[in-house]
Amino acid sequence: MNNYFVFFILIFLSYFLLHHSIAATNLHKNKQLTSDFLPEPPTSFNYTSPPTEYFEVTAPIELPKTKPCSQHILHHDFGFTYGHPPVLANYTPPSHCPSHIFSKIVLEWKATCKGRQFDRIFGVWLGGVELLRSCTAEPRPTGIVWTVQKDVTRYHSLFSSPQTLAVFLGNIVDQNYTGVYHVDVTIRFYPSNGDAPKSKVGALAFGGGVPADLVLPISKNLPPNDGLWFRIENSTDEGVKEFQVPQNAYRAVLEVYVSFHERDEFWYTNPPDEYLVANNFSDVPLRGSFREVVVAIDGNVVGAVWPFTVIYTGGFNSLLWKSISGIGSFDLPSYDIEVTPFLGTLLDGKTHLVGFSVTNALNVWFINANLHLWLDGKSIKTEGRLVDLVDKPLAVSTVSDFEGVDGSFWTSSKRSIFSSGWIRSSYGNITTSFVQDFAYNNSMVIRENGPQQIMNQTILYNGSVHANLPSPFVDDTYRNFSLYMDRYMVDKDVNTSLDVSNITLGFDENKSRSSAFGVSNGALKNVQLAKAVTVIKEKLVDGGFGKTQQDYSYTIDGYCYSRKVGSISNDTILYDKVSYSCN
Repeated sequence: MNNYFVFFILIFLSYFLLHHSIAATNLHKNKQLTSDFLPEPPTSFNYTSPPTEYFEVTAPIELPKTKPCSQHILHHDFGFTYGHPPVLANYTPPSHCPSHIFSKIVLEWKATCKGRQFDRIFGVWLGGVELLRSCTAEPRPTGIVWTVQKDVTRYHSLFSSPQTLAVFLGNIVDQNYTGVYHVDVTIRFYPSNGDAPKSKVGALAFGGGVPADLVLPISKNLPPNDGLWFRIENSTDEGVKEFQVPQNAYRAVLEVYVSFHERDEFWYTNPPDEYLVANNFSDVPLRGSFREVVVAIDGNVVGAVWPFTVIYTGGFNSLLWKSISGIGSFDLPSYDIEVTPFLGTLLDGKTHLVGFSVTNALNVWFINANLHLWLDGKSIKTEGRLVDLVDKPLAVSTVSDFEGVDGSFWTSSKRSIFSSGWIRSSYGNITTSFVQDFAYNNSMVIRENGPQQIMNQTILYNGSVHANLPSPFVDDTYRNFSLYMDRYMVDKDVNTSLDVSNITLGFDENKSRSSAFGVSNGALKNVQLAKAVTVIKEKLVDGGFGKTQQDYSYTIDGYCYSRKVGSISNDTILYDKVSYSCN
């Protein structure tokens, strides 16, 4: 145990013995502020040190053996960009590649930053289609660097013609927040060596791995003074976009991007409003701890998203996410909704509306989507009909047991959505059904007259796509999102407080797919344990210690990858073990 850690433990004990209570609303307010707590640079820093590498733990992209053709598209220094239009760059297909048939396309984002800065959300769009949503790392005075590599092969059709690349990263630089994000965006194209399908048979859209023939942007049009996402400000707000489907489409998948910010960044920690009213906090409505994103087409619900609780790089306590970033923070997950059952109502050549809303929302949610369409090359027009739509009402129950500021709260929710429809194409009649089953449980305890909050949450999802092709296609997805938080905020005096944070974050997913091309099974188990004790003075970190460890394992069809890694808040990696063994 080093001297610094011993010294800090002594500080922690002295603060613990001398603490006095704070109200629960102050606890919630402090949670909103902690992403803004940024460390003062100690005078002993060596400013000539190389930048520290930050990373999100994820499986490496399986790349073909062909040599990639790299195309650098954008370099930009994001200084004071908040409220300004996105930065634009022209993309043209890579003329220097020997082949224009690619088995893999990879987007690479690389950024450096030095000084002091908040975590900032950003997005990358090509032709209005979102390729990446991410959060910046919080820098240190000696500088940091991080790289995000994302497989964007599913957007293959976009890269065949000139497009506009748009990047929005709203940043503020002034005398206190000095960090400028220096960004490079590169696309790497891996030519096919015969491993990519040479022809597009209709059944390939259901299990063959062929990307969509067309991807339509369901996003705001350029040029906004913001990202291309829709801003959802409250529970009655709705983001709406007109779109038109080619009349020879035979499959459609809506890919939805979601992120939550400002008053709803920590929505899952909100106690019920009745608790706030009882404690005279009615001027701070929090809408409870449940949220869902509802997606509708022409007023009919087609699906929902119960999002993973991404914690950004300054979330709760910035000392939790040094070197190792939170799950999903550098590459936020997107969520697929099968809308093929609704295609029959969209093939009339007319304009239709897709809308996004958020149950119980506070400001602000950023939402947009990409509509992936597979087209029948042998037909000018397909036809179909929606056969069945069952949207069971959202069931939410809340139980409260509190006296004064202290208390316990339980929230549970369930929802089920089912749709079925058929499409007649040159490949025959295809009947597709899609079902989503959700379950949500959140338990919360507030103790010590306010300053301690313990929260345990689970989101369960079962989704299934069935299509009756010559041989049936079945795609099943099971997800378990878990989050445990034990947070203790202790005031020493007016200007100084102590933040003790203990977080366990989990993302588990199992997928199985069967089709004429065989059976595929994959599993992901990803869990982080993060702890930090921080002294906060004048809203800035004045000292502290944090530790994060992560256990990641991924398997698919005999390929296995696992990584166990741990770090402490001075950017030291304690251990890093990688294995490709399936044992």
